Amino acid sequence: MMLYVWESQAGGSFTVTRDTSGENLGRGTKMVLHLKEDQLEYLEERRLKDLVKKYSEFISYAISLWIEKTIEKEISDDEDEDEEEKVEEVDEEKEKKKIKEVSHEWDLVNKQKPIWMRKPEEITKEEYAAFYKSLSNNWEEHLAVKHFSVEGQLEFKAIILFVPKRAPFDLFDTKKKPKNIKLYVRRVFIMDNCEDIIPEWLGFVKGIVDSEDLPLNIQQNKILKVIRKNLLKKCLELFFEIAENKEDYNKFYEAFSKNMKLGIHEDSQNRTKIAELLRYHSTKSGHELTSLKDYVTRMKEGQEDIFYTTGESKKEAVENSPFLEKPKKKGYEVLYMVDAIDEYAIGQLKEFEGKKLVSATKEGLKLEESEDEKKKKEELKEKFEGLCKVIKDVLGDKVEKVIVSDRVVDSPCCLVTGEYGWRGS
Repeated sequence: MMLYVWESQAGGSFTVTRDTSGENLGRGTKMVLHLKEDQLEYLEERRLKDLVKKYSEFISYAISLWIEKTIEKEISDDEDEDEEEKVEEVDEEKEKKKIKEVSHEWDLVNKQKPIWMRKPEEITKEEYAAFYKSLSNNWEEHLAVKHFSVEGQLEFKAIILFVPKRAPFDLFDTKKKPKNIKLYVRRVFIMDNCEDIIPEWLGFVKGIVDSEDLPLNIQQNKILKVIRKNLLKKCLELFFEIAENKEDYNKFYEAFSKNMKLGIHEDSQNRTKIAELLRYHSTKSGHELTSLKDYVTRMKEGQEDIFYTTGESKKEAVENSPFLEKPKKKGYEVLYMVDAIDEYAIGQLKEFEGKKLVSATKEGLKLEESEDEKKKKEELKEKFEGLCKVIKDVLGDKVEKVIVSDRVVDSPCCLVTGEYGWRGS
């Protein structure tokens, strides 16, 4: 059998020559690496183990490392005892000495098997939990998991997605790039910080993507878009599965509601789907959260719009807002959108199931009116036209206009924002 030596200085070229060393290698390949003086850290046992764990922990070939082991051994003290010691009463056990014994052996480094290559029905909840903790460095178990494969133009043998029970403290830290989705090709780790693989609003989802037929040089937009599309689709499926259990979804929504609203703002293609995951308190929901879909089922006959109000908190929206007086008197349900991000999200959503989202705190609120109510409104408008002009003159540019309104019932007045302006007060 002829043996050959392949050599390269990593400069773009290489040479292949006959092996004249006389070593009978047999089957396999022997690789000899020569390190530069400033790279000797790669000879350290801990450094090598870290590299294998990061990049090759799950490959199907065994990787063993020649390690040095130091063991302490106890030996008997065989020195002669002098006559005085024989006379004295001493412990019958002879004094023990400890010595260090150094040995070398092969140690299998990649012992961990890739859990995602097994069938989901064969994996226990405890095994998923242990893998999630290892993957995320989290002491707490996950809230939900989705394990699946994708076949088609590109084949992904296995993908596992985990949803944590709580949001990390730095979830919205723009300076920190999330490292939540680990990308593998044939169990070889490629990257965990690819911004194109999952949208920013899903930055809390942790998981594994492994494929048999992706190139190791993954930086191709077409491939990344396919991965992104599938991850996004399965994440939404997972969220709807969580929503089937009210208690679990309350935990999920408390932790990640801002992410859902950010998704409404950023993801125009999936905006309608994400909107079904939104939850709010309302004038009729009591202590429970309600969805937009449930709101629509409770709408009054003839009601065409979904009404909402904004405020700094639920209490403020309920107790200190004159904007709710008329809608509540008319029997309309009003949603409390009390996060600052709500206005950005609703500004993009605009409608749900054909029902326009209308703010009760802005100009242009229209409620169902009888002919008598319309007539009375016109009479009041004519009667107080002069007073409105005087108030406008006094306030000047501080307000755009002063009009007679029927949107308040008990309060003397209210200050509303323009139809396309921000939060009223």
